Amino acid sequence: MDGDAYAARAESFGWLPIQVDGHDVEAIDAAYREAEGADRPAFVVAKTEKGHGVSFLANQEGWHGKALSAEEAERAIAELGGARSIRIDPPKPDAAVMPQNGDAQVQLPAYEDEIATRKAFGEALAALAVRPEIVVIDAEVANSTHTEDVQKVAPDRFVESYIAEQNMVGMAVGMQAVGKVAFAATFAAFFTRAYDFIRMAAIGRADLRLAGSHAGVSIGEDGPSQMALEDLAMMRAVHGSTILYPADGNSTAVLVHAMADLPGISYMRTTREKTPKLYDAGEAFPIGGSRTLRESDADRATLVAAGVTLFESLTAADQLAGDGISVRVIDAYSIKPIDAPTLRKALAETGLVVTVEDHWIEGGLGDAVLSALATEGEISGRVLKIGVTEMPGSGSPEQLRDWAGISAGKIVDALKVLLPG
Repeated sequence: MDGDAYAARAESFGWLPIQVDGHDVEAIDAAYREAEGADRPAFVVAKTEKGHGVSFLANQEGWHGKALSAEEAERAIAELGGARSIRIDPPKPDAAVMPQNGDAQVQLPAYEDEIATRKAFGEALAALAVRPEIVVIDAEVANSTHTEDVQKVAPDRFVESYIAEQNMVGMAVGMQAVGKVAFAATFAAFFTRAYDFIRMAAIGRADLRLAGSHAGVSIGEDGPSQMALEDLAMMRAVHGSTILYPADGNSTAVLVHAMADLPGISYMRTTREKTPKLYDAGEAFPIGGSRTLRESDADRATLVAAGVTLFESLTAADQLAGDGISVRVIDAYSIKPIDAPTLRKALAETGLVVTVEDHWIEGGLGDAVLSALATEGEISGRVLKIGVTEMPGSGSPEQLRDWAGISAGKIVDALKVLLPG
């Protein structure tokens, strides 16, 4: 309740502090007018008390979130001067702050060699920057998320929020409210700090594009504090969200392009390591789709993976084929919405679906697959979830994937137990 302390803090950051009685309407109006004419950012410190103007409520404990009885309400209204009807319509944000040009000629990057999907994300976003409504915000890791690629080509539409992830998401919400197409990026683990802002953005029907890099144990030596192992569960729980997890550069580019025009909150999970090319440039990756990369009439199981574990699954499938065991492999690049018809078909035809993810076993790809299989009618067959179950340490990506049981060798071991003979 010390207004001087708040004012001093604002002053230390170079802001203009303006202290007012928060119950004095004329003082508040004067503060806004002073702020409007200031030559630096202004910070209004308004001292208030809960229940002001009502004798039995003002500055009293025990009333927060508590509804008044009819008798108490009548007494409070009387003390406040009686019933009144006042409507004020403040000016709305100008939706035409930035020109819209969704049909601008976007030349997406094309890849023939391996590349990290986080790098492909940055390059695709830089290509999208020909659209003047595209803006990008980063939380001081632009050299890791590769939003620095946008900063190079459109510095006037790149905002550095520093290590302030809540502010980053809050700025993105404000920017989209005035017609901008806002992308915000940081390490996937650090979005946990901004989750309240994300869920409130969903309540506010905001259109946000979020990208999280450095996912899973595959980031290697940085250790568990930097490893996003709960991000898919977190983002799946956001109302109306879209979750994308591409495996190679070309699919990443197409999906970044799609994100720019998606309604609601979309989230892309990117990989730190370079991954090989799987798809040709310009191939289609519809939201809610999947790609089947191994398939035969003799398949005895289906491996469902996304991102880095897709390559472990493909290697496992090749090793199993050498032992006479045929398995199907599905790239679930769209985790929400997920391709339920393809998954149900795979379970019906192979009898066993195995999900493999670099994520806690709770709430991620495996649970998304289970939910999809359970949405329509009865299911017949088995589902095994393979994911991270113990707290990781530090090591190489290969060592940690093997330790977590999501390496090709461990996938092969698990399937040989389930498919004897």
